[in-house]
Amino acid sequence: MSKILNNLSKWLYATILLFVLYLIFVDTFAAEELIMGAAISAIIALFTYNLFSTKGLANLTPRKIFCSVIYFFYLFWEIILANFDVARRVIDPKLPINPGIIKTKTTMKSDFGKVMVGNSITLTPGTFTLDIDGEDMYIHWIDVKTTEPEELYKEIPGRFERCLKLFLK
Repeated sequence: MSKILNNLSKWLYATILLFVLYLIFVDTFAAEELIMGAAISAIIALFTYNLFSTKGLANLTPRKIFCSVIYFFYLFWEIILANFDVARRVIDPKLPINPGIIKTKTTMKSDFGKVMVGNSITLTPGTFTLDIDGEDMYIHWIDVKTTEPEELYKEIPGRFERCLKLFLK
């Protein structure tokens, strides 16, 4: 019985996440669109719920929801700042560009956490996560400012990890 409840919880969690993702991309909130989105989310969740979570609805705590909203705005802000930085470098050819591939460490323990950090880095213009190997991250950076490991960590993955650790606890 508990296995059925656990699977139901994971399915509901996946359905909610997929429906929220659907709502982000839909351009109308007409009733038939919402009903169709919920139905499609539920059907897709039937086949994929094990990929989303091992805890199911236990993941939807108020703290995690709050931290995910904060992280979304933090990531959005970092993307805006990086866009301005890259645009400045394109417009003003006198600004230094020192591209390179750096190796830095991540303190995230879970694969999900590492992927979240890597994707956040890649979404930020001027950086691109090439590979994650254990705790090592290989990142292409438009302007390598340092090669010191501690400084590299603070400059790139550390910014995102501080915020993500609150979400993943």
